[in-house]
Amino acid sequence: MDIKVEELSNVDKKITITADRSDLKPKIDEALKKYRKQINMPGFRPGKVPVSIVKKRFGKEIENEQVNEYIQEVFRDKIVPEHQPVGEPKIEDFKWEDGELEVDMKIGVKPEFELTDISKIEIDKMVHDVTEEEVDEEVERARERAGQWVETEDPVTETSKVTVDAVALDENGDPVPDDVDEDKELDLNSEENAQFRDALLGKKVGEVVPVELGEGDDKDKFNVTLKKVYKLEKPELDEEFVKNATNGQVDNIEAFRSDIKSRIQNYYDQSADDMAKQDLMEKLIEAHEFEVPEVVVDKFLDAYVDQLKQQQGGELPENFDTESYKENSREQGQKEAKWAFILEELEAQYEVEIEAEDIDNKIASDAARYGMPVEMVKSFYQQSGEQLENLRRNIRTEKVFQQLLETVSVNEVDKETYQKQKEEENKSKSED
Repeated sequence: MDIKVEELSNVDKKITITADRSDLKPKIDEALKKYRKQINMPGFRPGKVPVSIVKKRFGKEIENEQVNEYIQEVFRDKIVPEHQPVGEPKIEDFKWEDGELEVDMKIGVKPEFELTDISKIEIDKMVHDVTEEEVDEEVERARERAGQWVETEDPVTETSKVTVDAVALDENGDPVPDDVDEDKELDLNSEENAQFRDALLGKKVGEVVPVELGEGDDKDKFNVTLKKVYKLEKPELDEEFVKNATNGQVDNIEAFRSDIKSRIQNYYDQSADDMAKQDLMEKLIEAHEFEVPEVVVDKFLDAYVDQLKQQQGGELPENFDTESYKENSREQGQKEAKWAFILEELEAQYEVEIEAEDIDNKIASDAARYGMPVEMVKSFYQQSGEQLENLRRNIRTEKVFQQLLETVSVNEVDKETYQKQKEEENKSKSED
């Protein structure tokens, strides 16, 4: 048996394992004896089938199984101790012919780098105190959600709902036979119906209105008959409405507004924390220059494909080009791989440990966030080892961020300024 190592980069290696039948013969012979004891064949007592017959009937399958086990053992006993690979090895070539074995695999190794001086990193964090105007807007949205649509003889407004008959017209403006959409319901408050809204604004039931949909040469023309107009009647802002809107949890307007203000503030505070962490992560990635192993990047790219598959109901779209998708996602995969190594170093530097109390607090936080009983959330994590490990990983990451945010320089920026900065950053990125 021989192992050759080719350095592909500072963090990528090609390992070539070669062996011949003499290296594998003890394993194969032992496996044949083992299977002989387990096989029952007519004409032979149990466990007494001749090895020659076992070899003739099952030899190829047994050989292949032992070859795979041999490769795993070499990887575990020889390659791992010496090279300490990260991620999963990638088999690039495999040959087992005429008693000769040759395997090419790519492995990644942990990149060597030093953490930058975290105290020199500077980030902006959005700070926003919810105003009474924002509370008023949310109260109105609550009234709208509880409102009832009623038919009216009033002219169409920007917030109306309407029922129409739409008759398609040809290029000469004549009706197209059998191309009629009857009793079509339209919510004119929706942007997807903006062209209908512009044409019908101010019109009354019974009027026939020409409508053009589309742009340029792709315009379609219709005659639209306005059959019904609906307006939203919102409930009065009183104690009865408040009780209904909160399922009886609040019984007066002042408490209702206070609860709304608290929820909006929590939303802004959580969003500000999340965006600050995202900015900090990107700054840390930019501050560290090192290569990441391709096998680790590939792991993230495979995860992107799996996630897309789940979003598509378990199947990728027909003729989906997986390789192109991965290549287009490679830069993001490299960033995530880089962050994974940085995070690992930060956890070691901050000596992050998880206590039972940390898990209980996180479960309670998740339960409150999603409006679920604590015991239900706890049961969810207990039933899945993978989810429990994800929970522990999230706690470790949160502890790292807590340390980081106490170390870096944080500039507090008002909402309007912060949003303008982000718009300019996104515009600059899109131009690049």
